[in-house]
Amino acid sequence: MKLFNNNIKVYAAVAAISLVAACKPSIEIDEPKVTTQQVDFSKYIAVGNSLTAGYADGGLYLEGQVNSFPNMIADKMKRFGGGEFITPYFSESQHNGSGYLRLTALVNGQPVLEPVTTALAIRGFYNNNPEKPLYTKFTGTAINNLGVPGMRLDMSEMPGLGTVAGNPYFERLLPDNASPLTTYQSYASNQNHTFFSFGLGNNDVLGYALNGAAPTLDPTKALISEATFTEKYTNFINALTANQQKGVVSTIPDVTAIPYLTTVTNQALLAAATAAAGMPISAIFIETKSGTRPATDKDLFVLPFSSSGLLGKPNALGYPYGLDPRNPVEDKFVLDANEVIEVQNRVIALNKVIITIAASKNLAVADVYSFFNKVKTGYNYNGIAISNKFITGNAFSLDGVHLTPMGYAIMANIFIDGINSKYGTNLEKVDATLYHGVLLP
Repeated sequence: MKLFNNNIKVYAAVAAISLVAACKPSIEIDEPKVTTQQVDFSKYIAVGNSLTAGYADGGLYLEGQVNSFPNMIADKMKRFGGGEFITPYFSESQHNGSGYLRLTALVNGQPVLEPVTTALAIRGFYNNNPEKPLYTKFTGTAINNLGVPGMRLDMSEMPGLGTVAGNPYFERLLPDNASPLTTYQSYASNQNHTFFSFGLGNNDVLGYALNGAAPTLDPTKALISEATFTEKYTNFINALTANQQKGVVSTIPDVTAIPYLTTVTNQALLAAATAAAGMPISAIFIETKSGTRPATDKDLFVLPFSSSGLLGKPNALGYPYGLDPRNPVEDKFVLDANEVIEVQNRVIALNKVIITIAASKNLAVADVYSFFNKVKTGYNYNGIAISNKFITGNAFSLDGVHLTPMGYAIMANIFIDGINSKYGTNLEKVDATLYHGVLLP
């Protein structure tokens, strides 16, 4: 789910959770079952982005890779003919991979995070740019977990992403002699697989939302159109099913339900500004596409804004940032109410495309969309509270976007449910209570 940003930022979140009030309909999946004999698990591959790779806490590292949901699914497939499942692990000596965030303390209930910078799997930097690391190559001859952090569906047919100038997580999977024209779609669809899971599409919405839907020339922060999504999704699924392979595809979650966008609330910012000013502050002013206005509880501030130190800081004319309409909070720091609706509606439209294409190819569907909405509301899982609360909700890791090992275990079960329901199989569920949420200091 990561729209990859190789700078590890320390987020100190404030305040309680503020949820979007508008309810969105669940996506109903009603498909006939087929016989178990039609499913061959002997070579399962997992196609997707950071969620597939096991990315967590702002980085990709060995523990997260081990606890990826495809690993858990593959383990359950072994009883039913599943073969070896190879994940491109970082080595033990470089187990911290790209680096990640660690919780070191809770001060007055607020988290203190620090980046882990030792035992990294970084072999150099593209053009000596410290913001563009190159990761240690995986030297295995075959890979089953093909999850690539930052991969978007609309970039899956793009040549060059496997070069040092492209996506470093994809580049580390390819041999040195790989053609620079290699695309992620061609790479993934030529694995001689018998079964696949498919999890692309959420980054094509997520990047836009995490950037506050602000105008930008960065293609990784664009909102994909329904037409482009349909074209690229159809092409990829056609390639993966060229030999009549079976598989399971994931719906796109409501990205406005993640802690990155629900933790820093308007009310919390007003309280913080009031405490700092020593007098009542009645409004936080935000920049929107239709002009500047006071924020409401339906506007979603991004998690890093809480630690940016910008709120109340005067500009050259002396107007305090966010506290005066002449110096509003920039568009990139807030997904306003209209943009929230835009993103949510686009996700629903894209999920209808996914379900239609899956039905046409006789594929199973993992209803991750409904799962994320359930987490947003909060529920009890075998005596453990699961919610989208930052730090304490057990589902989301310290970056506020990706999942904890417990969250990934629950996601594995969503995929297993989809497979069993569609194909009449009897894959055993993962015991998510064996996996941890955020580790407290």
